[in-house]
Amino acid sequence: MAETAIKNQRDLKSSQTLDVELCNVFKFFNQEPAVQGVDLNVKKGEFFSILGPSGCGKTTTLRLIAGFERIDAGKLLIQGQLMTDIPPYQRPVNTVFQSYALFNHLNVWENIAFGLRLKKVSKSEINSRVTEALKLVKMESLRSRVPHQLSGGQQQRVALARALVNRPAVVLLDEPLGALDLKLRKQMQVELSNLHQELGLTFIMVTHDQEEALSLSNRIAVMNQGRIEQIGTPSQIYESPQTVFVADFIGDTNLFSGKIAEIDAECVTITTKTGLTMIVNRCEQTPLEKSQNVVVSVRPEKIQLSLYPPNIPINCFAGRLINVMYSGTHVNYTIELINGMNINVLQRNTFTNLLERNTTIYTWWEKADCLAISENNKL
Repeated sequence: MAETAIKNQRDLKSSQTLDVELCNVFKFFNQEPAVQGVDLNVKKGEFFSILGPSGCGKTTTLRLIAGFERIDAGKLLIQGQLMTDIPPYQRPVNTVFQSYALFNHLNVWENIAFGLRLKKVSKSEINSRVTEALKLVKMESLRSRVPHQLSGGQQQRVALARALVNRPAVVLLDEPLGALDLKLRKQMQVELSNLHQELGLTFIMVTHDQEEALSLSNRIAVMNQGRIEQIGTPSQIYESPQTVFVADFIGDTNLFSGKIAEIDAECVTITTKTGLTMIVNRCEQTPLEKSQNVVVSVRPEKIQLSLYPPNIPINCFAGRLINVMYSGTHVNYTIELINGMNINVLQRNTFTNLLERNTTIYTWWEKADCLAISENNKL
């Protein structure tokens, strides 16, 4: 009796703080696993992104939440309610697709009102809610246009308004900005973030765009081969990847395979397979031991450059500049180290003269600016 009461209390508390829960969820297609043992919780009012490469299972996971695919094993709860036998149209969610899925024969107003009319909502209520949705996405003046008269960004706003007008508990975003050009995508990211903060709804977005996920999300789940590799805040995912895959997939990084030579309370000394000696700060959250195989990750923007040997006792290596890529705000240098390995270095453009190819260069970084990851922490 007491155990049942405690469990019921815990379930009630969970449903009050979480909008979506996936518990050990599996999905198979032709006996091949698309989603494998996925566990994740999405908090009320959170902007949560599922990020990963093509074929990793992120879109399938979103479709499971929406009800477009049926779970083969595990549990899915939305606002504390088990969704196993609940059809998509009865779930408190709405999906915004990359293709927008607007009706070409209906104008903006009619597209947004379509779902409400199916639910037989009163005309006065439809009028009120569609007007409110149009204001939210700043489309009041275009209410009479049909989709082909709208830009890509305007069509995306209509698709978003059509989802919001139903007042769902959870808004599902299936790569919503993927069809837009870069400048418009940046603009829509700002608008999407502002809208999320204004409404306080739970947003779950699927994307392969790392920058988009990092800039919009409260938390991110990184998926690979149907499994979740890591869940964390954008800074945790970027600065403290727990697996080699996450370190390599999120942003750009330089990876050095090696073995731990020495370890003490503060530092870990690693000898790479190509003979370099590197020192990193020891992290209590990452259990490491002597002789363990590890991968050292160093972000390109953390590496310093010098034309002269710096007075740096650790993590300092000579090399030759073999490529320069100018991108306006930043310059990307490719440097061949003395051991023959190429590394990338990203420097802010200070409008001084660019370094020239074949220049002898010295690279160095602080021990706090690199990370040792167990080589076993990968699929």
